[in-house]
Parts: sequence; structure tokens; C-alpha cells
Amino acid sequence: MRVRKSSRLLIINENLEVLLFQFFHENDALAGQKYWATVGGGVENGETFEQAACRELYEETGIVRDDVGICVDTRNFEMLLPSSEIVISNERFFVIFVKDDEIKTNNWSDHEKKVISKSNWWKLEDLRETSETVFPNDIPNILFRSFPQIFKN
Repeated sequence: MRVRKSSRLLIINENLEVLLFQFFHENDALAGQKYWATVGGGVENGETFEQAACRELYEETGIVRDDVGICVDTRNFEMLLPSSEIVISNERFFVIFVKDDEIKTNNWSDHEKKVISKSNWWKLEDLRETSETVFPNDIPNILFRSFPQIFKN
């Protein structure tokens, strides 16, 4: 089984809310699935996880950063891609603090335009209490472990 490396970004605004995109698949292997997920995507050939994080950050939000800091969490799990391929997903998470809540989507790929239905800035309390599907499902814990001086458990 192929390993798919990806960089994920926990984007935090001045209100300590995290940006998530809602995905809804209609015409692919994930048809009917609806969930919220972090910004991010696959690492391209020749890229580091950090370079991919910077690129994905710009492509999906319009935010430009040359440095995404250190990896704060990792995940490895089996995953079904929209193409029907099953892969081992190797994810690394980075935290980005922003002052501007405005997200620019003019760099989205055709696929992103088809499957991302909306974005939302989530309060950590709301993430803890939601019945909606969120990936990863423990964002408040990741942030607390990474920045206990800022986030409350």
C-alpha cells in the first residue's frame, strides 16, 4: 500500500478559533460523505512537509508564510482517497497564527472547488461539543499539548 504524505495546518485567529473547511463529496469514491477538516494536502515530489505546508497554506487560504514552525502532531492511518485508492496517510500538523480572518480561495484547484462547500472559524469549545465529523477529531487536545500557555484544556 502506498504511503501518502500530507501536511495539515491548524490556522488560529486572534479569537483563538481554528479554521476548518467543510467537505462534501458527491461524485467520487467518498460520495455522500460530509466532514470538516483542516487546511492542507499532499506533499509533492521533492518537497519537505514544511514546504508542502507553506504551499498548501497559500493555495487554500491565500496566506503567505515562509516558515510554518515545528510539527506539533503526527498521524498515520489507512485512508480511502476520492480516486478509490486506499493509502497509508502520513500526516504532520503545523500551527499558524493569523491576524486576518479573510480567506482567499482564488487559488483553489478544480477538485477543491467541487468538494469544499464552506469554511468556518470554530471555537474550541464548539469543537469539543459538536456531533459533526471533524478531522482530526482531537484538535483542542493537539493545541493544548502544543501551546498550554495559550489554550485551555
